[in-house]
Amino acid sequence: MGIKYLPPSLKPAKVSVRGVLLHSPVTGPSRRGFVAFPLPEVAVPPPPLHGALRSALLAIHTIIALLAKKLGILKNFIRFNVSSDLSSRNRSCDSRRNVETTHMRFKILLAGVLLGLLSLCEVRAQDAAVKTNILSDIALSPEVSAEVGLAPKWTFELTGRLNAWDVNDHYWKHWLVMPEGRYWFCRRFSGHFVGAHILGGQYNFGNLDNNIKFLGTDFSKLSDERHQGWMFGAGVAYGYSWILDRRWNIEAEIGLGWVHTIYDVYPCAKCGTKKLSGKHHNYFGPTKAAINLIYTF
Repeated sequence: MGIKYLPPSLKPAKVSVRGVLLHSPVTGPSRRGFVAFPLPEVAVPPPPLHGALRSALLAIHTIIALLAKKLGILKNFIRFNVSSDLSSRNRSCDSRRNVETTHMRFKILLAGVLLGLLSLCEVRAQDAAVKTNILSDIALSPEVSAEVGLAPKWTFELTGRLNAWDVNDHYWKHWLVMPEGRYWFCRRFSGHFVGAHILGGQYNFGNLDNNIKFLGTDFSKLSDERHQGWMFGAGVAYGYSWILDRRWNIEAEIGLGWVHTIYDVYPCAKCGTKKLSGKHHNYFGPTKAAINLIYTF
């Protein structure tokens, strides 16, 4: 504990020390002294959120001060320390308050601009993606997709697939377009998501040896026949996306739904004479299976 005296020139300054103003025989009744009573310091850790917020605000304040100093803007503002108080004793309180208010508004404006730019950069960094389905590519049916962000947890994907050739007289020719809306549980392009899609396209399948029968659909007919027609349908999907690095992701997705087909039947893969015409069939089952390699923008 000790006695400290404030010069008269520093009376307007604010001192963040607790104590009592009193008269002293040394200074006389015309001058005031200040007796400081040191308080015991207790280390109380701040809450995690408070500490993080305080650190963020300090970082923003430092960046703004550096930017302002670099631009030479702060030279017209008062820095409220002892030297500035001594040099500006004759400045009125109202004028000083106006300058302080202007200074604060300037900081708030710069902070808003800075945070807006950071937010814009973050949105653009995860605003779109292009991808290819590795499973479909292996099956010689190249599939590419483009996905764009609509909201923090919503995206829209458009997928296209094409197979325009036969392999050893096995026909799996088709083209397909599939738009899909997605909802992400955490943030877009990362983690779990669910989606709803519609699909449409044209196909020409034949000479595919198999014995598969699934939920009312007999694929074994394609062993001896060729089916050519149109398809359309809808379904729902679930998937998960893993972040590999800043730009690359890998994604797994499975979809189930309904597909309605209108097709003609030919007796063999290369026959041109129709066996049946205008057949209708409803398929229920998987509508989508993908392991996508993704590049994000």
